[in-house]
Amino acid sequence: MNLLPIQQIAEKAGIDDKYVEPYGKYKAKIDLSLVEELKDQPEGKLVLVTAITPTKAGEGKTTTSVALADGFAKINQKAMLCLREPSLGPVFGLKGGATGGGKVTVEPQEDINLHFTGDMHALTSSINLIAAVLDNSIYQGNPLGIDPEKVAWKRSLDMNDRALRHITISEGDPKATPRKDEFQITVASELMAILCLARSPEDFLERLGKIIVAYTFDDKPVTVKDLQVTHAVMRLMRDAFKPNLVQTAENNPAFIHGGPFANIAHGCSSIIATKLALKLAPIVVTEAGFGADLGAEKFLDIKCQEAGVKPAAVVVVATIRALKLHGGIAYEDLKKENVDALKNGICNLEAHIENVKKYGLPYVVAINHFADDSEAEVAWLRKWCEENHHRVAFLDGFEKGGEGAIELAKEVLNVLNTETSNYHPLVTKEMPLKEKISKICKEIYGADGVEYTEDAEAQLRRYEELGFGHAYICMAKTPASLSDDPTVVGRPKGFKIKVREVRLSAGANFVVPLTGSILTMPGLPKVPAAVKMEAMPW
Repeated sequence: MNLLPIQQIAEKAGIDDKYVEPYGKYKAKIDLSLVEELKDQPEGKLVLVTAITPTKAGEGKTTTSVALADGFAKINQKAMLCLREPSLGPVFGLKGGATGGGKVTVEPQEDINLHFTGDMHALTSSINLIAAVLDNSIYQGNPLGIDPEKVAWKRSLDMNDRALRHITISEGDPKATPRKDEFQITVASELMAILCLARSPEDFLERLGKIIVAYTFDDKPVTVKDLQVTHAVMRLMRDAFKPNLVQTAENNPAFIHGGPFANIAHGCSSIIATKLALKLAPIVVTEAGFGADLGAEKFLDIKCQEAGVKPAAVVVVATIRALKLHGGIAYEDLKKENVDALKNGICNLEAHIENVKKYGLPYVVAINHFADDSEAEVAWLRKWCEENHHRVAFLDGFEKGGEGAIELAKEVLNVLNTETSNYHPLVTKEMPLKEKISKICKEIYGADGVEYTEDAEAQLRRYEELGFGHAYICMAKTPASLSDDPTVVGRPKGFKIKVREVRLSAGANFVVPLTGSILTMPGLPKVPAAVKMEAMPW
């Protein structure tokens, strides 16, 4: 692999050297003055890559996104890639990295997966600065009248650490007020969501000030602006707000910026990077976390409305391995040819296609190839797509790089040139909170309805009283099932979504219904990816 100096990648993307702030040889921040420079440029077409319900067999959504961008380059079509930054939690936990795989990667992989340009560290420091100042205010006479039992702001760490889900702080200090608290992973934080939704530093500052961190003894909200630390946080976040420029293994430009979890936060890379890419390239490829029920729904109902962008097409990634798991066979049997299992699991792909169509978007099904897929299985899936009038393309980017993505690139380009996007959000802000939640659960998940705990009901009423009745809905649900039960695969029927708690992200302007047993601080698996990592040369 021959990586090019980042200045050459910037030149390829159409970015003048004066806007490039190198972080070593192969990565850079892009100065935000470029946004103003390009404000009158027309925008390109946006392609969203999403997927079926993920399984441990693998779907390869990021791999497909990178392959598609490289595939466009192979057919002499300029395109840019916009991805999320990996979190250290999954890197050292179960996933082991998020930079693609095989011959379709974003580089330098090691840097991107670990410290990168320091964005995650800036976010973590900012989140914990707010927490420290809040608790210090209570300690130093509590001038804001904060009720220690009504502190809403959580400390963060960009690591999977279940031991921090429930803690006690200020223990052993006779002058302090001990209280129960908890950590969340950095990428699940409201500040991460705001970084990716803000359209400018000024917008970020305004949203930051609106964050509700606690409530007073008489139940009045206390904000970050009340704590008087907005400018301190802006200093910490100054460089983090600038998009990061890197390259694919085939030397094509990519922005990697922001990384909110899709099953807790909104799962999309930053608006600022996406909008900048649309000014630089006629086609922009981006992805949204997990399956279409989570990442794509939030992308289409939250990010697109906030950014004022209309996607031109969607790629729905499917693998034969995952569809066979949805068809009910064991993971250990995946290498065996089983067309019947594929037939039984196709209902999951069908559900996600139907959901994409509800937004008025043209789409292509990408069959992401694994080495143990049989010819009979590939032939059956392709035939099913064709018989049901779904555009389909075979993808072998993992083994062949951009060459293996030419078929997909041509098919997507054909869609962009011949079909019109009639994008419209499924859920608009004007709907009441419960109506929005119900519509997502019924239309996207296929649920019969929604059940709320008494706490969740009270929280929704409270947020409406505070003036957030028209906020977005950011559902926190397991990625492993269309339902809120991670053990149920395929296309479940006859279930209700259970909302146990609803949290308010006032700065991001969304409420977060927590369903099932979803957690905001993941734990490590029995054998974490961290213990499998090999030694590296210094």
